[in-house]
Amino acid sequence: MRGEDRRTGRLFSYVDLETRVPADHPLRAIRDLVDAALAALSADFDTLYSRVGRPSIAPERLLRALLLQCFYSVRSERQLMERLDFDLLFRWFVGLGVDDPVWDASVFSKNRDRLLAGEVAQRFLAELVALPEVRRLISSEHFSVDGTLLQAWASLKSFRAKDGGDRPPGPGRNGARDFKGEKRSNATHASTTDPDARLYRKGDGERARLCYIGHALMENRNGLMVGGVATRATGDAEPLAAIELVKGVAGRRRITLGADKAYDTANFVMECREENVTPHVAQNITTTRGSRIDGRTTRHAGYAVSLRIRKRIEEGFGWIKEVAGLAQVKLRGLARVDAAFVFGLAAYNLLRLPKLLAPPS
Repeated sequence: MRGEDRRTGRLFSYVDLETRVPADHPLRAIRDLVDAALAALSADFDTLYSRVGRPSIAPERLLRALLLQCFYSVRSERQLMERLDFDLLFRWFVGLGVDDPVWDASVFSKNRDRLLAGEVAQRFLAELVALPEVRRLISSEHFSVDGTLLQAWASLKSFRAKDGGDRPPGPGRNGARDFKGEKRSNATHASTTDPDARLYRKGDGERARLCYIGHALMENRNGLMVGGVATRATGDAEPLAAIELVKGVAGRRRITLGADKAYDTANFVMECREENVTPHVAQNITTTRGSRIDGRTTRHAGYAVSLRIRKRIEEGFGWIKEVAGLAQVKLRGLARVDAAFVFGLAAYNLLRLPKLLAPPS
C-alpha cells in the first residue's frame, strides 16, 4: 500500500540526541577524547573570562564547533552555524539540545582574541597527546619534523613598497597590477592587508606567493602530531622552528629526528646534537659542498628507517590543507594563523585516534 506524502508540523516532539547517534559512530570516540582534553583546560578557561557580567558562550562549545568545521570541510563560520542549526549530529557533538538556539557567527571573532591570549590551541594539542590512552601510542625516542607553506589571505596586488614608491593597482574592485621590471623583496615590500605574510618561492620555477610556513613535529610510531607552530615564511624558518619544537620533547634520553635535506645545515646539525638529538637528516650533497651528516649517523639501520617514516608527515599536511581548509588560511596575522594551524594538527590526531585505540579484532 502506498504511503501518504504529507508534511508534519507537530508542536511538540521528543527527540533524544543520544539515541539518534549510532553507538559505533566515529564521533563518539572522538568526543570522549575531546571532552577529556577540554576538562584538563577548565582551570585555564576560568582565567580567561570575567567572573561578573553576562555569561558568554562556553569555550568548550566553540572549540567543539571548530573541530566539526575541520572534520567536515565547512568553509566559513557562518556556514558552520547554519549547519549547526539543522544538523542533529552537530548539535550532539557540540553539546546543544534540539531546542537550544545557535549563536551568531560573530561570536567566534569576539572570542578568538581571548582564546589566542590563553594559547588554547597549543594547550589543547598538548593535553590531547598527554591523555593516558594516547600517550601509550606515542614514541618517546623517534620523531620527524617538516614544514609546509600556508598561503596567506592576501593578494599579490597588496604587496606594496614600504616607501610607497611603486605603482598602485588600477581603479576598481580588482584593479590590474603590472609588476614587470620591478624587483620585489620582503626587505623593501610588505602586504597592506596582512603585514605578517611574506613573499616566498618554494623552489625554482614556482610562482612566488604571500605565505606563512606551518611546522609540525611528528612521533614515528603511529604518525601522530605532537607539536606545531606557524611562522613567517623566511629562508631559515624551518630549521629554527624545528629546534624549538624538538626542545619540547628532548631530555636526558637521546632521541632521533628525521627531516628532509633542507635541514642539512651545519647550524641545525650542531644544535640538534647539543640538545641530545641525533639528526636523521637526508643528505644534501651538491657540487659546491658536502653533507653535514656523515658515516657516524648513516651507518645505523635506524637512519634509513627514519628517512622512510618521516614522509608520513606529508599525510597530515595534506589533510590539514585539503580537508580542514588551510591551503589558504582565512585569517590574518601570525598569531591567528598559528592557532588555526595547531588546532588543525589536533583535529588530524582526533580523526586517526579512534582506529588506533580500537581493540584488535
